[in-house]
Amino acid sequence: MTEAQNPALEEADSHQLVSHEQHLAAVEAVLMVTEEPVTAKQLAAAVDVSEHRMVALLDQLRAEADGAAGGRQRGYELREVAGGWRYYSRARYAEQVSAFVLGDQTARLSAAALETLAVIAYRQPVARSAVAAIRGVNVDGVVRTLVQRGLLDTAGHDPVTGATLYVTTAQLLERLGLDSLADLPQLSPHLPGVEDLQEHEHPGM
Repeated sequence: MTEAQNPALEEADSHQLVSHEQHLAAVEAVLMVTEEPVTAKQLAAAVDVSEHRMVALLDQLRAEADGAAGGRQRGYELREVAGGWRYYSRARYAEQVSAFVLGDQTARLSAAALETLAVIAYRQPVARSAVAAIRGVNVDGVVRTLVQRGLLDTAGHDPVTGATLYVTTAQLLERLGLDSLADLPQLSPHLPGVEDLQEHEHPGM
């Protein structure tokens, strides 16, 4: 039996191929949920491969998204930015993306978005972690959507944790028909106080 016909070698090659495809899929899955660029070292640790191999996987994913080897170019691209990697929608489709985010399809705010806006309106500037602690659920996606729609904006970073702080915008006041935040109903006493938020943002302090 020749080496090429050896079933054991063929099975080993098959396992290597499956492992490679699984690694590619795992990296894609992680990148899909990141809000900020992730370094190759962080991705390597998450997928349990060497950093050198991770760079090769990222290069392949970037090439595939760009339509290399005759494949279809995707509406998103994998970019290396600020020392990290992240998926971004392609600039050529900015008009369509903006139309979806800001248009009629998302004109009505969900209950989750309204609750998140309420917490931030009364406790701003505030980090996502504090909002999530108050609501009891992850709010990353909701906050990202509200920022894209111009209802929230960033206002620096927490001096201790470095977490991004969020505030409401003038556009929100306009949509609510208010002149200032002082015109908001007196719901603040029903939300956790500043001390409680600090415990969520700076545990152990």
